[in-house]
Amino acid sequence: MDMNEYLYGCFQSLLTPHKAQLFERVASERTRYLTVVLEDLFQEHNASAVIRTCECFGIQDLYAIEDKNKYTLQRKVARGAGQWIDLHRFTERGKASEQAITHLKSSGYKIVATSPHALAFTPENLPITEPIALCFGTERLGLSSLVIEQADYHVKIPMYGFTESFNLSVSVALLLQGLKARLNNSDEDWRLSREEQLALKIAWSKRMLNGGEMLEKQFMGAYFEKEF
Repeated sequence: MDMNEYLYGCFQSLLTPHKAQLFERVASERTRYLTVVLEDLFQEHNASAVIRTCECFGIQDLYAIEDKNKYTLQRKVARGAGQWIDLHRFTERGKASEQAITHLKSSGYKIVATSPHALAFTPENLPITEPIALCFGTERLGLSSLVIEQADYHVKIPMYGFTESFNLSVSVALLLQGLKARLNNSDEDWRLSREEQLALKIAWSKRMLNGGEMLEKQFMGAYFEKEF
């Protein structure tokens, strides 16, 4: 038996049937094809609302650029979303944005800058044939010039009132809703592979069970004893 299959089988025996079924359902809808990048947010409320929104839409990875501001969560707003999502931080002063963009591009993502640019795409026509990293900037100033210049595409949310912009977490939700709906109706392979889903369920089990790391070591020890 594959080691990860064995590990999750051990963890699954400690989960309630309801939790195990929930893991199966949620993991099957998780994606890394679409991800979110937050650059220098300084309001904890917004940071928390965004991670909660990402979790609700099945986004597994959230990237936080902390060049000037640390990405901090408020527990009451995030509602525990942080334990289900993988948060990747880039913290080197003066280089965090560049390092994040370089990492994402090397991982195969198209960088998408949210922008009111006149020639920007909308959620309805933004290309989705390759993995997408949606980038959002600070509450006041938006994205840095570096991210805007490095972007492969720009996207805007059509608005019809006097107000110039949506709240940050609302913008994230609108874009994710539109793009996730299109992916659901497309032929793109946006879901995690079976192996990725299995690894994710192991990670979730370790986070929610008391002594998860120690349990994993015990299970792995038993596995190698059986193999050899």
